[in-house]
Amino acid sequence: MAAAAGRCIARFMEPDSMKCSISTASISRIQSVHLSNQRHQFCALSMNGCQGDPRAPIGTIETCTFPAVSTPALAMDRLNSAISEMKSDPPPFESGIVRLEVPIQRRIEAIDWLHAQRELLPRCFFSGRTESNSFDRFIDYTNGNNGQRSVGHKLVSVAGVGSAVYFRHSHQFSVDDWRSIKRFLSKKCPLIRAYGGIRFDARANISPEWKAFGSFYFMVPQVEFDELEESSVLASTIAWDNTLSWTYGKAIAALQYTMEQVSSIVTRLQKDVPNTFILSNNHVPIKASWDNSVKRALQMINRNNSSLIKVVLARSSRVVTTTDIDPLTWLACLQVEGENSYQFCLQPPDAPAFIGNTPEQLFCRKWHSICSEALAGTRARGGSEALDLRREFDLLSSPKDHHEFTIVRECIRRKLEAICDGVLVEPKKEIRKLPRVQHLYAGLTGMLRSEDDEFEILSSLHPTPAVCGFPIEEARLLIAETEMFDRGMYAGPVGWFGGGESEFAVGIRSALVERGLGALIYAGTGIVEGSNSSLEWEELELKTSQVCVCERFTKLMKLEAPLFIPRKGDVKIIN
Repeated sequence: MAAAAGRCIARFMEPDSMKCSISTASISRIQSVHLSNQRHQFCALSMNGCQGDPRAPIGTIETCTFPAVSTPALAMDRLNSAISEMKSDPPPFESGIVRLEVPIQRRIEAIDWLHAQRELLPRCFFSGRTESNSFDRFIDYTNGNNGQRSVGHKLVSVAGVGSAVYFRHSHQFSVDDWRSIKRFLSKKCPLIRAYGGIRFDARANISPEWKAFGSFYFMVPQVEFDELEESSVLASTIAWDNTLSWTYGKAIAALQYTMEQVSSIVTRLQKDVPNTFILSNNHVPIKASWDNSVKRALQMINRNNSSLIKVVLARSSRVVTTTDIDPLTWLACLQVEGENSYQFCLQPPDAPAFIGNTPEQLFCRKWHSICSEALAGTRARGGSEALDLRREFDLLSSPKDHHEFTIVRECIRRKLEAICDGVLVEPKKEIRKLPRVQHLYAGLTGMLRSEDDEFEILSSLHPTPAVCGFPIEEARLLIAETEMFDRGMYAGPVGWFGGGESEFAVGIRSALVERGLGALIYAGTGIVEGSNSSLEWEELELKTSQVCVCERFTKLMKLEAPLFIPRKGDVKIIN
């Protein structure tokens, strides 16, 4: 048996002689389900990894890389051929996960590839910040013909459809859920990753629009497109676990079903914003109720026996549009706006698309190294260099903003010191400039005492005072009592887990997009001693404009006139 296993794994690692395959039983769980608007199509259902034993090791975790090709169509042919060859001789493992990847000798944007997949669900997208080195996995691909290695390329963004294995539950994300994800990952296969997000508050009731996401949702894509700095990669992933009644045969059949629906024809996605009218725009709370909420928060902050120092209150604005908005078109427009931000899209089956363009990193881990950052305080950019500098000085010298920023920075520092050695804060306070706004910023780095502390990083850093308040629990309770809407994954962790690395952003500047629901635009602002409700309302307006990528939209919204936003799909904008 051991010899057979060795031969099978050897075949997985030999791209020119792929002979390891299995016989495929008929798969009963494959479904092609169309929503009422006939636009979405589901991939075959897969297994929920949270239902397995989180401590049981996976039988095999492997990556097989084929020789590079020139086009996505040739990459599809190579993958389809390899998958077909894997049918006749199943590996001797009760569980496993195998990634097959084909390099493509030109750079194609991952968001263009995802848009070509005709809203095939589930789907995901993640792109790191251009200024950051945190998303810089370098990959060398072996050329099967001559054994030479190509130059490594930085991973820019990842798009995926279908789930080789997904992870979802209604309960709060726990250490066992984290272990369930990590059992399918390995340091030796760094690009097998689980992409997803977690609710802001798992204890709050889940509203209908967030139900399909559960308390958390992560997916390892069945078919994945990786955009590199100078090239691309098309990959397929097969995961199985007999104890979950998801055999290798079912996994192969499900992957083939998805591959039949995947398009290899990729065209450039237009990153412009067609006009569409907004018919109505209603805030919850209205200005008078907002003033009362801020007044109540300030009373609690100023109370002698109260420990509350800061609370982040949010506003929801329901917008009804005349036409649909395509979430990926919108996200492409946000990419143009946010070169120093994370972009993401997460859409489970039968769910809206959660998209965003967030400047805020929660944490990035590479083995024992970890970095995080504090971001607080907001000013608009100036129309001239002189005005921009005046607003920068105003932000740097503001006692209220300094107080709010210090709370965020010191809270993150203390949490890192609990699990890290040698925490460094550098810079301690400076300005981070984005295309439309500027914030106070500090960077924090440390060395984990144990890589297994990754779950502690996530559970301790979220939620930060920047999106919740301080102390965290007191602020969370006030938010739950005050806000009459479900934040869902807004302001929650969004990102990915890998074998030796992970990276999460904070899901602000984001949108929940679905037809028929209109647009729920969210914005949040920190309330501390000295806050003024009218000035905080103005900050809500400014932050909302960061997601509205059309200048006419921002200007007309202030006039409460018909607005213009991207086409194709009703949207819930969240920040």
